[in-house]
Amino acid sequence: MADVAREVGVTAKTVSRVLNDDGPVAAGTRERVMAAVRKLGYQPNLMARNMRVGARDATIGLVIPEMGNPFFGTVVGGIEDTVRARGLTLIVGSSSETAELEQSLIATFLARRVSALMVVPSAAGDHRHLRAERAAGLPIVFLDRPAVGMAADQVVSGNREGARSGVAHLIAHGHRRIGFVGDLPATLYTRRERFQGYRDALEEAGLPFDKALVESGHDQDAAFAAALRLLDLPGPPTALFAANNFAAMGTVVALARAGRRDVALVGFDDLPLAEVLDPPLTVVAQDPFAIGATAAQLVLSRLDGHRSKAARRVLVPTRLMVRGSGELPPPR
Repeated sequence: MADVAREVGVTAKTVSRVLNDDGPVAAGTRERVMAAVRKLGYQPNLMARNMRVGARDATIGLVIPEMGNPFFGTVVGGIEDTVRARGLTLIVGSSSETAELEQSLIATFLARRVSALMVVPSAAGDHRHLRAERAAGLPIVFLDRPAVGMAADQVVSGNREGARSGVAHLIAHGHRRIGFVGDLPATLYTRRERFQGYRDALEEAGLPFDKALVESGHDQDAAFAAALRLLDLPGPPTALFAANNFAAMGTVVALARAGRRDVALVGFDDLPLAEVLDPPLTVVAQDPFAIGATAAQLVLSRLDGHRSKAARRVLVPTRLMVRGSGELPPPR
């Protein structure tokens, strides 16, 4: 910075004002400073900046459960697009759905003095240890699933209503025996909400809940096996509801392998190439980009001075995308 100041013939404070957009500087002086920055190849020393007492890094720490899940990849994209414009850098770590690794990543982010913390909680997470950080003013936002043991800003999908609408769609096309393929036991927030939405739709239609029509299958292989078990029942379902994207993929493969083109299917979460399947896959689509962008906006509002102690909750609605697989009538 001193080199840039000497090149232009101004003080280091003036250079700092230009680079940080902090304070009035004449337009001509600003142009000369930026020209010198380009000429000298100046880069700010973030390590030195963070050595200032109490200084925070210009980064946001984000913990997600899985790197390989396209849903969370799109969430990350929504966050990054929003914070990049403010000169903030996003750092991402995966908890692999374990509470221990989640806490370790959070501790690492806090140690490097991130400007804000964003967390998609793991299945067994407990977040009471973050109460003091939130009380001290650190912006903390939870995504997709609410915090456990503390109140904090959160952005979640309309999981329950989305699942209810998907199953109600199958009921509207005449199905009375509808199988559920998803995450059981439903200990995680999203899993509980979607399973309850499935039950809500049955109850609203006056249909009995049958445990025999419910099978656990989180990933593609487990869902494939679960769907085959349901199809092999003495009284098999005429339609299936797959409660996540991987469960939907496994169920699609199971129906294809079994040659069952007569079984209707609705999945939760959209899939790549869902429109080119035969029949095209009807889904309850979330908006992961909007979830990420909305959560980032909550963070930025806290950084901009929003000091309300009340935790804010934003519900991002889902959308039923009717394509064909959910419209098959039950066999006569």
